[in-house]
Amino acid sequence: MSYKIEKTDEQWQALLRDKGAEPLAFVVTRYAATEPAYSGKLEPNRAAGVYHCICCDKALFDSDTKFESHCGWPSYIRPIDGDAVTSRLDHSHGMQRTEVLCPDCGAHLGHVFEDGPAPDGLRYCMNSASLHFSPR
Repeated sequence: MSYKIEKTDEQWQALLRDKGAEPLAFVVTRYAATEPAYSGKLEPNRAAGVYHCICCDKALFDSDTKFESHCGWPSYIRPIDGDAVTSRLDHSHGMQRTEVLCPDCGAHLGHVFEDGPAPDGLRYCMNSASLHFSPR
């Protein structure tokens, strides 16, 4: 699949290093790794603001939609708008899940599950390493 923003692995690594991204950011965003539960710096964040893609700065989630899911990763009830994320089926690790990606650069963000709160019942479970936060 092609994206608006494409870079080599070396270019992504340099960009993430220059941004001071978490050490796991490259393997999480470019190779769909998952950070350990409760290890990400944004999981406990409760400040008001917007969560962006660490790779391309696309606005993804508003803090107003973040909730405590007790799963160990930042969780949101919905993206900031209808074009903020894209998804595809993920059959890795012997499971069938829905992977969530940045539509602009293809960064792996996490997964969406159907066990969230009303009204939609969705839980966008994201890796802190794939996000950066801009306070209001």
